[in-house]
Amino acid sequence: MQASTLPRRTGVGFKPEHFAEIDTGPQPLGFFEIHAENYMGAGGPPHARLSRLREDYALSVHGVGLSIGAMQPLDRDHLKRLKVLCDRYQPESFSEHLAWSSHGEVFLNDLLPLPYTKATLDGVVAHIDEVQALLKRQMLLENPATYLTFRESTFEETDFLAEVVRRTGCGLLLDVNNVFVAATNHGIDPRAYLARFPLAHVAEIHLGGHSETTDDAGAALLIDSHDTAVKDPVWALYEEVIDRTGPIATLIEWDNDVPDWPVLLAEARAAEDILERVARRRAA
Repeated sequence: MQASTLPRRTGVGFKPEHFAEIDTGPQPLGFFEIHAENYMGAGGPPHARLSRLREDYALSVHGVGLSIGAMQPLDRDHLKRLKVLCDRYQPESFSEHLAWSSHGEVFLNDLLPLPYTKATLDGVVAHIDEVQALLKRQMLLENPATYLTFRESTFEETDFLAEVVRRTGCGLLLDVNNVFVAATNHGIDPRAYLARFPLAHVAEIHLGGHSETTDDAGAALLIDSHDTAVKDPVWALYEEVIDRTGPIATLIEWDNDVPDWPVLLAEARAAEDILERVARRRAA
């Protein structure tokens, strides 16, 4: 399998409205990330822009529609389109979510949680094996932002992820905002979660913003909304992770209420500052 080889720098999710400014000259970024499903057509402006971008930057392809955790076979047509996309652009990384989004012929436009059981584990492992065999490349699996847990779960999430890695050889995409959101919603310590996380297998990190609301009972609830700047507690967790691992390719996710290009670039610069500060600290 082709392993993930993203540069250990910061990147951003590519948005078409930013293309004109990006194309004015070299940007201080290590890579761009795209959602695979936005580029499964045969041609047109999306591919023209992406081809131009690919000339100068490393590329991460992030899937949102494979439904890795579904208890049914993967969509073969979707997989074939994904292979065509990866063969065309030869990205440095491909990733997907530990979640499900399909049932029968119905596709649900959401990333839904899983019970962590042996049956779920066997299904996820089989699906990852199938994806990696077809693409001939390693897949990174992202930890989810969750809003409920299952009584039937017999694995801690971190142990579940570690076992998936052991059985498939996949890597991990650590979304630090997801850790903070899920830990807050479930009343656990995000640092304790990260202490158990198999960090040695992390090849990419995501940082994004979240929103705050309340549930039906009036309790605080965080939503992984990707519509704001990264919050201070998430920055703090991120620096602690990088202190333990050293620099890792880091993406700023801002998918809704997308800001102007300079604002997004400033978020990436803030992450780059942390990578450089930790590198200096580790060298000393």
